[in-house]
Amino acid sequence: MEVFKKLFSKKKRAVLIGLDGVPFTLLQRLIEEGVTPNLGRIAAAGDDRFQQMDASLPEISSVSWSSFMTGANPGRHGIYGFMDLKPNSYRMYFPSYPDLKAEPIWDPLGKEGKRSVVINLPGTYPARPHNGVLVSGFVAIDLRKAIHPVSILPTLEKLGYRIDVDTSKGTDADHLYRDLNETLEARERVFDHFWKSEKWDLFIAIITGTDRLQHFQWDAVANSSHPNHGRAMEYYAKADAVVGRLADRLDDNDAFYLMSDHGFCAIESEVYINRFLVEKGYLKWEKDPPQAFGDIAAESRAFALDPSRIYIHREGRYPKGCVRETEIPALREELKALFLGLEFNGKRVIRQVFHPEEIYDGPELYRAPDLVLLTNDGYDLKANIKKTEAFGRTHFTGMHNRDDAFLMANRSLPAKRPHIQDVHDLLLGTVD
Repeated sequence: MEVFKKLFSKKKRAVLIGLDGVPFTLLQRLIEEGVTPNLGRIAAAGDDRFQQMDASLPEISSVSWSSFMTGANPGRHGIYGFMDLKPNSYRMYFPSYPDLKAEPIWDPLGKEGKRSVVINLPGTYPARPHNGVLVSGFVAIDLRKAIHPVSILPTLEKLGYRIDVDTSKGTDADHLYRDLNETLEARERVFDHFWKSEKWDLFIAIITGTDRLQHFQWDAVANSSHPNHGRAMEYYAKADAVVGRLADRLDDNDAFYLMSDHGFCAIESEVYINRFLVEKGYLKWEKDPPQAFGDIAAESRAFALDPSRIYIHREGRYPKGCVRETEIPALREELKALFLGLEFNGKRVIRQVFHPEEIYDGPELYRAPDLVLLTNDGYDLKANIKKTEAFGRTHFTGMHNRDDAFLMANRSLPAKRPHIQDVHDLLLGTVD
């Protein structure tokens, strides 16, 4: 009967599996070493089925996944970072799903009567109704508010679903690996349930444990002599097995895509941009140390928001803003030169500095940062306002990078190097 269904099914569905943060170069190595045989099988089916991909700017999950789900840049979807300042104030807020200004891919599909299952996709909290099922991903605080329809809550609880691993205990390697494995097992139970119970046209499922592993244990991932290297490889093998079991269920007409939302690399140093701006005289605080952005002094000319966004302290945009519009072009160039000259141990920290109009367009462009920084690998930008030095290290060993994400499919991909926004249209074009 299953063979008969596959032979005569004409409905075209699309499946997208996200492996959060997995770099193209790492996945190449995992395939070559036989750690991920199922991903290797898909990649080996054609030279044009596995590509290196560019992520968003900034290269963080909230921006990249928003760009994927809408097929738009931040100038259109409005998400520029994990945290932002409320208009005309210094009050921080967390941009969430209601702040998304462009419609996600499942909305136009829903208008055509097509159903979508979306599980664990960052940037979709709190959940809102659509034609299908939604289980929000990072950062989802309350499972009851993270689901649509609400009737699926007992099922999720019965299956032991977890929104995320407990990153507050990430420095405890034993706890981290146990939590990663248990969370992945629970997530696959949920994938399996909705794959079978829902009549869907688009199925999106994200595994975020890969990102968490790499932030805390990149040294174990990259170094074969590290005592936890074997455990790290076991986790990738388990994630690969989840992919393989889903791939084995595909009909001949089903399009199968896999992707990451950014790449990853080792950290040489964290870079505290606001402290650097203090040292260079562009940022001053009314209190030392400052407790919040509201402690900014009126004479400040620029400040940073995570991870790499530089904002000019403009008159009219901020309550204490002092920089007049006529001064902004020259100040932007001055700051650009300043950051391009930043070095650590004789190495350039910043690879490129972008003006917003160079990388964004759309009705939300007026909210964009004045400059966006792109680092060379190894320099993890932070906007922490309480640091007393411009360079330092914490417990993290891995950081995001922009140009080492991956895209894989069970069919030929376009010849040009993909950008994460392109995946939206690839999916949309394969659902029938």
